[in-house]
Amino acid sequence: MTEFKPLTKTVTLESKFGNITWGDGKSFVLFAGPDIIEDDAMVIETAKEIKRVTTNLGIPWILKCSFDKANRQSLKSFRGPGMSSALKSLEKIKVEVGCNFITDVHETTQVKETAQYAEVLQIPAFLSRQTDLMVEVAKTNRVIHIKKGQFLAPWDMKAIAQKAVQTGNDKILLCERGTTFGYNRLINDMTGLIDMRNLGFPVIMDCTHSTQLPGATGESSGGRGEMVWPLARAAMGVGVDGIFVETHPNPAVALCDGPTSLPLKNLETVLKNLKNIFNTHTQS
Repeated sequence: MTEFKPLTKTVTLESKFGNITWGDGKSFVLFAGPDIIEDDAMVIETAKEIKRVTTNLGIPWILKCSFDKANRQSLKSFRGPGMSSALKSLEKIKVEVGCNFITDVHETTQVKETAQYAEVLQIPAFLSRQTDLMVEVAKTNRVIHIKKGQFLAPWDMKAIAQKAVQTGNDKILLCERGTTFGYNRLINDMTGLIDMRNLGFPVIMDCTHSTQLPGATGESSGGRGEMVWPLARAAMGVGVDGIFVETHPNPAVALCDGPTSLPLKNLETVLKNLKNIFNTHTQS
């Protein structure tokens, strides 16, 4: 029988907004927020509601919001206001709300500036094998959230994580976000969550991007947002150290990844359910 146990090596983020630890088995950590900064008001509205919910439930939370979406199907896709402008806005937002912040980086030239604002740096799935990017991110000594490429097996993440470790940074989180199954479809192997956690690193379940239908509309990805909650429940039942979910006040009008975003009004119900499932691990 495979049990969900605290990891020998945990990962801790120390911040003026509060310390957060992954892998100790005491709580799961939530990455949540809108996919991209559309405007400051929407992000503030979303962040304040997430903070209210997570504070009431006692769930550690880090704001997720991208300053750019480089991996887009079409040139017409919305990509945000630009890196420097977006990062400054997100810094003001996180200070106003009082929270830590995670965003992805796509190129080595973005890493140094982004690390001045974000407490956690994310390696996108399609870039998980990019050695120069991984090394540059590792040099910042920030917590690194590495998304498993859709083309990789869970055990392939060992060598990828070692790039950061060998650079001197072992504050690594591994993230499952679906595996390519065929045209316009991703699937999740729940046993892979156990395989990755057995590598010795905390594991995060990205319930949002796992529901994508890549390129399904011809010019953008579609998605099955109604599957976010079932995937989150399944992953929590298996045992993970964190949940990644993109949420929006009105996914139907979101400028990016609306089809896979969880409606903000549903977040509290989802998190209550996930906390109950997580607690079964600590009570057994």
